[in-house]
Amino acid sequence: MNAPTNPKELELQTVEFKLDGKTIVSYEGETILKAAKRHGVDIPHLCFKDGYRPDGNCRACVVEINGERTLAPSCCRSATPGMEVKANSERAVKSQKLVLEMLLSDMPDEGFKWVGDSKEEELKNQHGELSTWAARMDVTVRPELKTLRREKVGSDISHPAMAVNLDACIQCNRCVRACREEQVNDVIGYAMRGSHSEIVFDLNDPMGDSSCVACGECVQACPTGALMPKGLIGSQTVDRKVDSVCPFCGVGCQITYKVKDEKIVSVEGRDGPANHNRLCVKGRFGMDYIHSPQRLTKPLIRKAGVPKDENAIQNPQDWSNIFREATWEEALEAAGGGLKKLKDKHGLKVLAGFGSAKGSNEEAYLFQKLVRTGFGSNNVDHCTRLCHASSVAALLEGVGSGAVSNQVNDVEHSSLIMLIGSNPTANHPVAATWFKNAAKRGAKIVLCDPRKTDISKHAWRTMQFKPDTDVAMLNAMIYTVIEENLVDQDFIKNRANNFEALKENIKGYSPEAMAPICGIPAQTLREVAREFATTKSAMILWGMGVSQHVHGTDNARCLIALVSITGQIGKPGSGLHPLRGQNNVQGASDAGLIPMMFPNYQRVDNPVAHAWFEKFWDAPLDKKPGYTVVEIMHKITAPDSDPDKIRGMYIEGENPAMSDPDLNHARHALASLEHLVVQDIFMTETALLADVVLPASAWPEKVGTASNTDRMVQMGKKAINPPGDAKPDLWIIQEIAKRMGLNWSYQGPDAGVAEVYDEMRQAMHAVINGITWERLEKESSVTYPCLSAEDPGRPIVFDDQFATADGKVKLVPADIIPANERPDAEYPFVLITGRQLEHWHTGSMTRRATVLDAIEPLATVSMNGEDMTQLGVAAGDVITVQSRRGKVGIHVRRDDGTPRGAIFIPFAYYEAAANLITNSALDPFGKIPEFKYCAVKLAKGGQAAAVVGYGTNDPSRQKVAATS
Repeated sequence: MNAPTNPKELELQTVEFKLDGKTIVSYEGETILKAAKRHGVDIPHLCFKDGYRPDGNCRACVVEINGERTLAPSCCRSATPGMEVKANSERAVKSQKLVLEMLLSDMPDEGFKWVGDSKEEELKNQHGELSTWAARMDVTVRPELKTLRREKVGSDISHPAMAVNLDACIQCNRCVRACREEQVNDVIGYAMRGSHSEIVFDLNDPMGDSSCVACGECVQACPTGALMPKGLIGSQTVDRKVDSVCPFCGVGCQITYKVKDEKIVSVEGRDGPANHNRLCVKGRFGMDYIHSPQRLTKPLIRKAGVPKDENAIQNPQDWSNIFREATWEEALEAAGGGLKKLKDKHGLKVLAGFGSAKGSNEEAYLFQKLVRTGFGSNNVDHCTRLCHASSVAALLEGVGSGAVSNQVNDVEHSSLIMLIGSNPTANHPVAATWFKNAAKRGAKIVLCDPRKTDISKHAWRTMQFKPDTDVAMLNAMIYTVIEENLVDQDFIKNRANNFEALKENIKGYSPEAMAPICGIPAQTLREVAREFATTKSAMILWGMGVSQHVHGTDNARCLIALVSITGQIGKPGSGLHPLRGQNNVQGASDAGLIPMMFPNYQRVDNPVAHAWFEKFWDAPLDKKPGYTVVEIMHKITAPDSDPDKIRGMYIEGENPAMSDPDLNHARHALASLEHLVVQDIFMTETALLADVVLPASAWPEKVGTASNTDRMVQMGKKAINPPGDAKPDLWIIQEIAKRMGLNWSYQGPDAGVAEVYDEMRQAMHAVINGITWERLEKESSVTYPCLSAEDPGRPIVFDDQFATADGKVKLVPADIIPANERPDAEYPFVLITGRQLEHWHTGSMTRRATVLDAIEPLATVSMNGEDMTQLGVAAGDVITVQSRRGKVGIHVRRDDGTPRGAIFIPFAYYEAAANLITNSALDPFGKIPEFKYCAVKLAKGGQAAAVVGYGTNDPSRQKVAATS
């Protein structure tokens, strides 16, 4: 391992040694190469990459050490007291230059021209770091060496995202370490011997046919251009580089956009606290959605007399017969004026707003403020209602905070990692790398999921429980801990409430009694419970497989109880972490984009909080919680006599016509609105049902902050301008507010984003008071809670007390509550929904990203091979999946990790929308729909809908992998 960048804080010992005659200081364990660089001495190196395990195979970094016969690689040699090192001696430099010359002699004549402001400069750097070092060392290749160069190797351009040119490979093994040790995907290997040795993918397959997941870590690692992103083949010169944060999942990877001719041509990972340079396929290769020709560039108004047809949304790009272009002034008057008319005519309860977790904290804060002060109600929600609302409900009840206790990469300190209801390699790929790294160093992963997913290859135990039996399985583990006297008695005595009620409740939940219910042998349940209770440090991380049930809150209550009775919380490597799905779902929730909470989870019906916000915003506020996402859909179709009937909506960056359960009902509700305003970057399925469509800005086109799953507030910066007449979301929200009669006057660049942030910081002073806009501009990322300018932030919370009124965790017993809809003779299968690696949310962004669409263009249903045989279908065949609410025709994909009797459908494909089938039954506490469980029947054959407008219907690209 490389030495920490700030070893003084870690109180590491120092070592003095001489480098080229000067005495310098090295930190304990630090390599000569890194110590030299810190002191301004650059030693050539190629196989070394900061953050990777040093390999020492290229020998470009050799140095001379007094008293030693051979030269030593400085990248993997640490200094010792009194050592005398010569990096610039005649012998060392001669060897360094010889290595560079020999490697350069094998390079092809045409390279990839990595950098350069001129033709001459490009030629100097055409083979990347190798050419750069050769130029710095004044190395030229002798003609006689050129004549001995190796036989030319053909290029491999079979992968949609990356080009392979092994003719430029120096076999430094950086790509192997990137793939095997950093990302732990184990696709790239080193084969053969001697002059025949080569880099291979899997069993020497073309890269495009291999098991590569396109994380691009190898591309970022390659020093010569042997592996390159296809978007940057040719000149590497770009107009500018802009640092930002990834706009996809909640991990919050820091990135750098490379912009050329006002287009993002490439993305690199930055050394941010959540990703440390790592990215996944979406973050690295999925950013060109912003350049799609289908971007909205003009405000649109529904043509007079054109009805809203919820059944006519199979082509989200065919809108010219529905809408006409308008000026911004006309569109804003129509949008805001229409909402205000409904409010003036029918009262304060008739409007609602859906904000976005894909936007910034500032947008979320201002949007909920608009609904509360302009619409006059608390009818505001966003997608957290559809993902982790039940987790947040249980966490607020139990520990007093809806955020995580420990950050993802704190699993470095875990001896046991429990993953439940989560498929991190698909949904949180960079987070998954930390889990896989931990497993390689000896941590035990326990995977608990109805589906056996990719992470199971790294698991110590896989508990593939029957769908819908989470509480039975978890209560059996809690039973074991209590029955076998494995409880942390000091923790229970000093830091927990209601333990006796929990102990009484689980008496009927022995592993032996629960084994037939959950499908896990009693011996395994006991074994895992014992290990969890007795190991040094255990962390639980979960996803929507836990939360999206009618008993989602009870599932989370059990997780809270398990870590509490074992004392596995409030210390390094131990705690609770609900993995957030979208880039800013944590921040949007923190900012108050939920119907029952003001910013920082202060209840709207709490008199003290209510009075504070009325004074702060200088406006009267509704004292009753508003309606949630699904409840709003029901209120739209309420009778006219209902005073709370929703008649108008403002939807910013959400797509409920794809994301809501029971889509037939949701789409009918949206089409029934008297006035619908949609603000988005594409003509989504929801926008097709709007009266006014406002073209907005994508994440790389604006400045703002987002809060990731780790409680890190991070700065996103603007790389390019929005296309056409599209406007920043923050500006649009303020323009709607003006037309609702609000006198807002936020000043400054980018629609006053810094001023909005500062107001939000005041509203959330209890957690982010120390995170000023200026500090974020300087540091990019700060973890909350952070209460002062000197506060570094707290990555681990609950170390001394919980955020509850008495500082103790509240243990809440849970009993088995069956799913709202169970399989029966007519509908014998269980449908599970979720995401897949290449696509995200409703697909409106990722399916317009060329690489992502090329890798995964087709909607598929995953089935166990034995179920496929029984149904008489093969991979690639079409089947019809039907529930009591709807049906879809869809292609079959074999996946033996999916249990018999269950199927899995990703929800990103409008032509096979999984939510046409799902159940809208709600968890009574979190008000979250039961996306993860409903009864369906399968029939061989049917019609798979054609893909029109985006995605692809090119048969040559519709390949369905048969996997086991």
